[in-house]
Amino acid sequence: MSDRIEAIQAALRAEQAASIDAWLFCDFRGSDPLAYRILGLPPAELTRRWFYCVRAVGSPRALVSAVEPSALARLPGERIVYRAWRELREGLAALLSGCRRVAMQYSPENLIPYVSRVDAGTVELVRGCGVEVVSSADLVQRCEAVWSHEQYESHRRAARGLRATVDETFAFIADRVRAGHTLTETDAQSFMLDCFRRFGLQTSKPPIVAVDDHSANPHYAPEPATAAPIRPGSFVLIDLWAKEPNGVYADITWTGFVGDTVPARVADVFEVVRAARDAAVDYVKRAVRARRPVCGAEVDEAARQVIRDAGYGDYFVHRTGHSIGVEVHGNGANIDGFENPDTRRLLPATCFSIEPGIYLPGEFGVRSEVDVYLSDDDAEVTGLPAQEAVIALLAARTRST
Repeated sequence: MSDRIEAIQAALRAEQAASIDAWLFCDFRGSDPLAYRILGLPPAELTRRWFYCVRAVGSPRALVSAVEPSALARLPGERIVYRAWRELREGLAALLSGCRRVAMQYSPENLIPYVSRVDAGTVELVRGCGVEVVSSADLVQRCEAVWSHEQYESHRRAARGLRATVDETFAFIADRVRAGHTLTETDAQSFMLDCFRRFGLQTSKPPIVAVDDHSANPHYAPEPATAAPIRPGSFVLIDLWAKEPNGVYADITWTGFVGDTVPARVADVFEVVRAARDAAVDYVKRAVRARRPVCGAEVDEAARQVIRDAGYGDYFVHRTGHSIGVEVHGNGANIDGFENPDTRRLLPATCFSIEPGIYLPGEFGVRSEVDVYLSDDDAEVTGLPAQEAVIALLAARTRST
């Protein structure tokens, strides 16, 4: 039996309190990329539905179309072949024989959309076999979000590269402005991509460089035609994420002001965001050290309460953080009680961002982002030092530390 199947069965046993008999994977024309990744299958251009049932104990079984009988040939276990739609239903019932509760890539009310890959009709079809369907969200997290030691070390190297990129980018901006050169958001973005290449890092998308009111848009993406100039008096937010080839991501956000002294209003807003960030980190650390289960929604609330108490609650418009893995937005528990409340337990050997923000339309937006890795008994902020104040880029020492 393959290592993948053994890992899936181990995940099922780890969730034994949920009394899940099996994990049912299914796909139609690439509708569930999670299934391919978790099962270790290469992407395939299949045109017919397939099902694969991995039980907590015993051999897995497959249901495939007679048109594509070799669809799951790489996977172990008995194969049932269907032709007409009636045989599909009969085959599915046989596949699930003896199961009372199965997990699927489904999320009640789509609260965790990263996992909701199965359409409602397929869920109805499975329920029609007399089987209860529950969410595979925790199982996905165990198979997708838990890091190996090698991945942890890869993350740490990526985090160091990002921190160095922050320092070099702020120094680049300061030098160009002091010299009177024209500089835009996309110029700084290109410089950051050059840094990534030097540090052996790659990214899914170019980093964010957002100046002044552009920073009030959390997912602003600079374009050459509309890129804002960076000049004396500019507020600059940079959000950067990258990984080594075949590694896992690191993801951080820093802010700077192009001047000798940071304006009081900017400094005050940053202080609120920093306090919210640290409150969330402290909440996680206390829970993990006490060996108390903690979910992402709780941590989100710890950060959000600080910002509400400061009077900026309406200006914190996104979740506090997201899972991090081989994709920058991973498939583990998110730090979210706001957009899609995530009640999954934060697991050891997983990583997530903490990145509260305050976005003031027409003015500026502040976000401060760190990554947190959980061990069995502690929570580590990686890529230190974290930002403690907005950087005055034209001060005598233009170092982000």
